[in-house]
Amino acid sequence: MDRLEIKAAITVDDTGTITGNAWPFGSADSSNDIITKGAFHFAVAELPMLFGHNPDDLIGTWNEATETPDGLVTKGKLHMEQPRARAVHGLIKGGLVTGLSIGFKAKAFTRQGRNRVISALDLFEISVVRNPMHPRARILSAKSEDTALAIAEAINRATAALRTNH
Repeated sequence: MDRLEIKAAITVDDTGTITGNAWPFGSADSSNDIITKGAFHFAVAELPMLFGHNPDDLIGTWNEATETPDGLVTKGKLHMEQPRARAVHGLIKGGLVTGLSIGFKAKAFTRQGRNRVISALDLFEISVVRNPMHPRARILSAKSEDTALAIAEAINRATAALRTNH
């Protein structure tokens, strides 16, 4: 029986840009799946960003995905004009939601003991989740214009204070 499988670290900024490790290579997830480097054979145009793998909860779009030596690193954007995306953004910024999970169908795999080693798959979506199947699949960064502005203002204040004191 074919099934859509759900697996995936993330960061987000105030503009809604998210970077994360959707799948770390080299270890099994909680269902004993290991995805090998090279399994993600796709050209990313855009992948849906869902919340909790709910197809009715489209909160953004992933527009970059790169296999690195460590895993599948993704970058995308929350659709901040949507109330649900803003709410999820708040959950991420507050540290309440920190995981990523992938929805895929295995195309080629072998068994190694209790593990299923996947060498080819079709990737359908990447979700922002509270508890990912792979414990190392996390949001790496979340950028924010407000945060950047606050940092710039702090630097300007510190610079002005230094000039005043010297």
